[in-house]
Amino acid sequence: MPALDMTLEELLEEFEHLPDWGDRCDFLIDLGMELPKLDAAEKVEANRVLGCQSSVWMVADVQDDGPEPRLAIRAQSDSMFVSGLIAIVLLLFDGKTPGEILEADPDALFERLDLKRHLSSQRRNGMNGMVQRIRALAAQAARATT
Repeated sequence: MPALDMTLEELLEEFEHLPDWGDRCDFLIDLGMELPKLDAAEKVEANRVLGCQSSVWMVADVQDDGPEPRLAIRAQSDSMFVSGLIAIVLLLFDGKTPGEILEADPDALFERLDLKRHLSSQRRNGMNGMVQRIRALAAQAARATT
């Protein structure tokens, strides 16, 4: 079950209709507040995302009840804005197969959302850290299912 009641296409459409970056930030904060919370037991060092300015924890469960295994990814941050960035990443990767995750082009999405221009280098590093963590989890899941 997806973490958010929105598709990637709907996110892009919403972003296009927001007039300025301040409104987009508010939208991201609202989106991040919709994310399910992790249990305290999941907020451990092994689940921390490296490279993030704020604390971010990420876990993935392999769902193998269909023809191909898919990753159910959950994540949380101590920052409301970063939680919104997590929501973007989850819309791209959550519920996908390991192969789809490894082939995805998050930079194209980030470019389309104009994140590179509006995020600090530390925030961009954090986004890259989230993507790297998800790809590592996908690679691990792919190895486990072959």
